[in-house]
Amino acid sequence: MASLERNNKILLELLQQPGNNTCADCGSPDPDWASYTLGIFVCLNCSGLHRNIPSVSRVKSVRLDFWDDTLVEFMRKRGNLNVKDFYEKSVPIFYYRPQQKDCVALKDQWIQAKYERREFTDETNDFPQAYMLDPFEIVLWKKGKKNKQFLKRNFLLSEKDLTLRYFVKRMWVVFHKIAPLTCCKYKNIYIFYVVKCKVPKNIISMKNLNAVFKPEKIGHAHGLEISFLHADERTRNIFVYHENAELIVSFFNALRKTRLTYLQKKNPTFQVNDLIPQLTKPTLMEGYMEKTGPTQREPFKRRWFTLCSMNRKLLYFKSPLDATELGAVFIGTENHSYSVSEICGQRSSRGGRWHCGISLQTPGREFVFMCEQENDQQDWLNALKKVISLPMSAETMQTKPALEGLDDLPSLVLLNTC
Repeated sequence: MASLERNNKILLELLQQPGNNTCADCGSPDPDWASYTLGIFVCLNCSGLHRNIPSVSRVKSVRLDFWDDTLVEFMRKRGNLNVKDFYEKSVPIFYYRPQQKDCVALKDQWIQAKYERREFTDETNDFPQAYMLDPFEIVLWKKGKKNKQFLKRNFLLSEKDLTLRYFVKRMWVVFHKIAPLTCCKYKNIYIFYVVKCKVPKNIISMKNLNAVFKPEKIGHAHGLEISFLHADERTRNIFVYHENAELIVSFFNALRKTRLTYLQKKNPTFQVNDLIPQLTKPTLMEGYMEKTGPTQREPFKRRWFTLCSMNRKLLYFKSPLDATELGAVFIGTENHSYSVSEICGQRSSRGGRWHCGISLQTPGREFVFMCEQENDQQDWLNALKKVISLPMSAETMQTKPALEGLDDLPSLVLLNTC
């Protein structure tokens, strides 16, 4: 019993050491599980993912399971920082390192890439990783623009051209008849060859591209949302998935690699570490709110809203899986007369059912939104305040006048429509 208590005390002390006090894989605080074959401390969620690789990792609860002296000594010698130095020795700078709130597919593939496939240990590998290939070609299930059906589409990502293309039909077989030789016994000879389709359905620039995993929204564990600015200056969403988690995560990291190349060419004086946060950015907030028109006398209608700090826009759609935005509000800074506040008291919400109001003030007009619950209202207020508090980049400042113009031109303010 004395040995058991001593070992538990040692493990708890190890958990307080720098590096061990956060999960080795997702960074969540206060991990209380450990891989006793790797010598790392992990959170409950990541411990479940380690069970998928039993050949290299076995887990125990720090507090609930029995630990003998040998295992405790092994944990003492290893620890999160020492193991990280080995298994994360050569992680590409563009490669996405999952955080606590990221989806299971990202965390699961990060764990498998590190410990099972050992992609980052600098060990000899004759074959490059898929995300290092250029061009990168993959077949994905893509949601139709005007229906809910997912169909297979070929995607071609080119770091050389800095574009992402997708094709409805990528290849077909061509037959050609040739004249036979005089000595040939056959009257006609046909040859066939495969020709790749040269006309893509869409060509997407890396300039405004963003990619975020959204499994709950798309309805698939490997669902990925790709957003970009269309030729008409409206945001377009593409919803895709692949049955193989490793392939879709490789595609995601290949997108980040190509985005980094684009940003480096555009900003040659910038440090690489300053560009990494711009490769892809998660959505700050998503959900339904009710909105009205510019006079605030129009009926309130429920719409799906998306807020992302990358483009500083509050977008709205009729439904979550719509391909194209119905409208957008640019979110500037407080110095440029942007502010957000809770609507106090009861304000008429003609045709609406919700009464937790938000007022978003821009230089051109006030936008009024209604949330269903006070918790939703506070979440939206906090998210909008966060964007307002962020400094605007030089690129944003250049496009800001055009975006502000949306507030003053009714024909362009799509938020005025239903």
